[in-house]
Amino acid sequence: MINIMEVAETNKMVEQENLDVRTITMGISLLDCAGPDLSDVCDRIYRKITSYAKDLVSTGEEIAREIGVPIVNKRISITPISLVGAACCHTPDDYVQICRTLEKAALRVGVNFIGGYSAVVSKGMTPSDELLIRSIPKALSCTEHICSSVNVGSTKTGINMDAVRLMGQIVKETAELTKDTDSSGCTRLVVLCNAPDDNPFMAGAFLGVTEPDAVINVGVSGPGVVKYALESVRGESFEVLCETIKKTAFKITRVGQLVAQEAARRLGVPFGIIDLSLAPTPAIGDSVADILEEIGVEKAGAPGTTAALALLNDQVKKGGVMASSYVGGLSGAFIPVSEDQGMINAAAAGALTIEKLEAMTCVCSVGLDMIAIPGDTKASTISGIIADEAALGMVNQKTTAARLIPVVGKTVGDHAEFGGLMGHAPIMPVNRFGCEDFINRRGRIPAPLHSFKN
Repeated sequence: MINIMEVAETNKMVEQENLDVRTITMGISLLDCAGPDLSDVCDRIYRKITSYAKDLVSTGEEIAREIGVPIVNKRISITPISLVGAACCHTPDDYVQICRTLEKAALRVGVNFIGGYSAVVSKGMTPSDELLIRSIPKALSCTEHICSSVNVGSTKTGINMDAVRLMGQIVKETAELTKDTDSSGCTRLVVLCNAPDDNPFMAGAFLGVTEPDAVINVGVSGPGVVKYALESVRGESFEVLCETIKKTAFKITRVGQLVAQEAARRLGVPFGIIDLSLAPTPAIGDSVADILEEIGVEKAGAPGTTAALALLNDQVKKGGVMASSYVGGLSGAFIPVSEDQGMINAAAAGALTIEKLEAMTCVCSVGLDMIAIPGDTKASTISGIIADEAALGMVNQKTTAARLIPVVGKTVGDHAEFGGLMGHAPIMPVNRFGCEDFINRRGRIPAPLHSFKN
């Protein structure tokens, strides 16, 4: 039951500070759709998704109208397709057929994205995993609503460098096949380490095998709300600063909790988690970079930025866990360059580099996200950046990722346009020194010593 008193205090946040619930994501297990006949598997997938999610969009819109809080996206996450198609897919084109089925289902139920065209290969690749990975460029080039992710490492297993090397090539191929739209296929492709089973945010969302048959996960947002709250405590001590962020995060998360519980009740599926990440948009006043600048750095990327981001991330989590007993997913502050106008401005001004962003990913949610790079960047260089980011996640026992967009035909000084929530971005320079000899080694980087917890 929604507590209207809790919702009422958010009216100002919605009207003036860009508060929204970023996504209601329905997780749907497709394990029972697996089988040896590809046509039959596709039919089962379509029927199950359209049955479970037939009312997802309309329910989200009803709740948004009733409580007065925008719910921006309605999405679906599914079992990693490399598991579902293992018995029936014998070529990359077989997997593309499943992807087309997912696109058809997305259009039928009206969701923004379906995430889970994925493989989890942190220790090694099965033949099915490799077929799916090799199908990604074609699959993303012929669809608009499907997101793909590949988990290449974890703290427990180390980093699968064979998969890292392959993903550098896959990112390049995806960019080439979607070059007519500024290589936009890469905006729906992410490479992860320590990927969670319950993430509601794209492009890394999939439903892990530990999850129920269907579940509702909600991702909240609200960088603008935090920025506005901090304006009232300029010059105050770190204690006051931290308390302000915690209290604001509590209010934001409560809204998400109420939406999640109501959506789960109406749709008749269990409530899973609240992801309390601060997810920015290209809209003015909805920027994590603006928060960092309000905390006191002149421009995102200046000295002190990593410390300010660590403080922000920690206080958001502390406030959020008081508002919900089921916090999960990624939960923290996102720093996607193309989706955050403050980050875009900082990158264009030269204050923010890929190397500084990499340092910032040590203390925030996810990683090098939505970064446009020159189209002629080598596949091995992309693999090297992926490996660096995966190493940060592996050693620090956190989720990290790389969503890199080598924009074909563009270079530093140019600009890429992706549209909508994907935003736009300046092409950022990449270190031109090579790493081919490192990337071309076979096998995997072992798990760190502190992974042995048993």
